[in-house]
Amino acid sequence: MKHNIYLSLLVMFATIYAVRALPLTLLRKEIKNKFIRSFLYYVPYVSLSVMTFPAILRATGDVRSGIAGLISAVILAWVDGNLFRVSIGACLVVYLVEMIL
Repeated sequence: MKHNIYLSLLVMFATIYAVRALPLTLLRKEIKNKFIRSFLYYVPYVSLSVMTFPAILRATGDVRSGIAGLISAVILAWVDGNLFRVSIGACLVVYLVEMIL
């Protein structure tokens, strides 16, 4: 099955836009419920993560190197939080694991 990157980007855009724009257009009052506010805040991040996660595992030659890159990225993001260092670190880990395998 061929993967269309533009279709994926369109679905991600539509998901984020719908979650952000629909409450603004349908509701005229401020949302005071904490659960609904937190739900609307986190849905775009969760939907992007769900759509990106399979691509992370399949982007390398071996699933094990993808998992190693993902784990290293999570640890680096937790410790440092700098996007550039996290991406460079994850790429280095994937490269090293690919060299070993």
